[in-house]
Amino acid sequence: MNVSLDHYLMLSAFLFAIGLCGALSRKNAIIVLMGIEIMFNAGILNFVAFWHYKYFAVLTAQMFAIFAISIAAAESAIGLALVIAVYRHYQSIDVDEMRSLKG
Repeated sequence: MNVSLDHYLMLSAFLFAIGLCGALSRKNAIIVLMGIEIMFNAGILNFVAFWHYKYFAVLTAQMFAIFAISIAAAESAIGLALVIAVYRHYQSIDVDEMRSLKG
């Protein structure tokens, strides 16, 4: 079976939909962060797939993918630090309880 660009785009759309569903429907802050990471990975998959099938001679998509992976790692580290700080304050990681930013 020949894997084409359409297959990668469908996989990326499926991953993005799963991430969006997880980010919007869950109350747990860690699950929301995981959904955002899945959406980032879907975007990275698009960049690499388009690079492989359309612009094989230049490395801009690969460099952007590496940059996006490093940004996603930094985002998850900062997000986890924020979740730990919120947990220390509210004793819960429920997103509905974090809506109030009052002290």
